[in-house]
Amino acid sequence: MAKRDYYEILGVERGADEAELKKAYRRLAMKYHPDRNPDDKAAEEKFKEANEAYEVLSDANKRAAYDQYGHAGVDPQMGGAGFGGGASFSDIFGDVFSDFFGGGARGSRGGPQRGSDLRYTLELSLEEAVRGTTVTIRVPTLANCKTCNGSGARKGSSPTTCSTCGGIGQVRMQQGFFSVQQTCPRCHGSGKMITDPCGDCHGQGRVEEHKTLSVKVPAGVDTGDRIRLAGEGEAGALGGPAGDLYVVVNVREHDIFQRDGRDLYCEVPISFADAALGGELEVPTLDGRVKLKIPEGTQTGKLFRLRGKGVTPVRGGNAGDLMCRVVVETPVKLDKRQRELLEEFRGSLQSDSSHSPRASGWFEGMKRFFDDR
Repeated sequence: MAKRDYYEILGVERGADEAELKKAYRRLAMKYHPDRNPDDKAAEEKFKEANEAYEVLSDANKRAAYDQYGHAGVDPQMGGAGFGGGASFSDIFGDVFSDFFGGGARGSRGGPQRGSDLRYTLELSLEEAVRGTTVTIRVPTLANCKTCNGSGARKGSSPTTCSTCGGIGQVRMQQGFFSVQQTCPRCHGSGKMITDPCGDCHGQGRVEEHKTLSVKVPAGVDTGDRIRLAGEGEAGALGGPAGDLYVVVNVREHDIFQRDGRDLYCEVPISFADAALGGELEVPTLDGRVKLKIPEGTQTGKLFRLRGKGVTPVRGGNAGDLMCRVVVETPVKLDKRQRELLEEFRGSLQSDSSHSPRASGWFEGMKRFFDDR
């Protein structure tokens, strides 16, 4: 039976590069691998066919011979390059099957392993974040078992070498005409077996516990900032180093202030009379109250800057500013006398548009808009 074209088998163009070949082969190998298609002879043949095509096309010399002479150029019975030269099967298939066989030939998982990093969200008020503080937190974690000192074996005993992998942590598995390594299913890559487990940790070497830590929060932190506590994460397995604890700051919303980097913003309501006549108001800052002078004719949205009343950044630099946005408040629930006064006041303004320059400009613009249509 005539052999199919190798490029057709992998589903790639003749000019495909190494990455395209590997991607196409990975897709076919994962689809037709015997472990995924037990007792399926058709899938097994397609798997072998894909292996042969990839082995040739991934080798530059064999690919050149195949491109020039076809199958005859790589058939050893016809004087071709054949199989077995160039890269070994482990070189070709090691990275392709690493995810399928749980690690392949990439190395043993045995030996000490670093503990996992932990994350703790720390809620702070704006005042605490701006000024800095020291807080006490309680963190759930995995710690080395004190009874067995993290070995997992009962006191007086010790782990034994795994009889399946001989302490290597890896076993070799034959798959047709090539072999791959995978993590030992008995010891899970540690190379050791605990025949007499510790009664407190049940052979795990680590136990769940809570630990209390004191965290110094520097002044100027903001939401999203992280404080790293080295070695305060989960204990490592098999005597490995502990991970780190990352304390992530989340600043709660404030009743008065909003923060934007080093600047603070707040809204200051003022009366209609103060906006028209001007005056002096007390406004809050994080350091106490300060006087703010309001000029006459102040409009809603006017920003007043109080320099240096913002936040000093955590990484240093000058303090930001406090931006006070004025909001003119319309009086409500007027009594009869107040209404009379306002009616009289409104009447006095109607004959002179200079008292409302923005309104005059707006109405003029509206008139031009309709006249031009």
